[in-house]
Amino acid sequence: MTAEGSRLEEIIKALLFTMGRALTVQEIAAASGASAEDVQKTARDLSRRSVQEHRGVIIIELDGAFQMCTNPQMYDKINALLHQPKKLSLTSVMMETLAIIAYRQPVTRAEIEQIRGVSCSHPINRLLEYGLIEETGRLEAPGRPILFGTTQEFLRCFGVRNLDDLPAVSPEEMEEFASDAEKEADIKMEV
Repeated sequence: MTAEGSRLEEIIKALLFTMGRALTVQEIAAASGASAEDVQKTARDLSRRSVQEHRGVIIIELDGAFQMCTNPQMYDKINALLHQPKKLSLTSVMMETLAIIAYRQPVTRAEIEQIRGVSCSHPINRLLEYGLIEETGRLEAPGRPILFGTTQEFLRCFGVRNLDDLPAVSPEEMEEFASDAEKEADIKMEV
């Protein structure tokens, strides 16, 4: 294979990977600067080799277009990964942050940090990762901060049908939460 042909192969793979959808021969030709004939020949060759070599990711032809996709022989492995149970491990800091979001939603990071008295970037990122909270929009204020709220996954994990089913928090408990947050802030500042 010529250096030009090898370069076209790499361009085709990069385009298919990046776009994540089927691309027509004309789209690939326009982006690569190669002729439609060269693109079709090179893409078909890539497709044939990816299947023959039993690669995990193959290139398939779909009615004059090409797409990069998972080899069907890998589906059982992918299913095994997707169906592994996820063990949620929530620290007390994450639980406190989640409680603030659940009871005050929609709420911004700054509002959460004001209530807790400490930075909440890490627990918010972990709660997003676990799918317990999500971005629900942006506050109409300078900087347009992100608003957070709970998800259906939160409701499932905590066994509630809707947010109205959350237990009521008494004013005494709110004082205790505030006191705990202040103590945590003092401890963090001493470190």
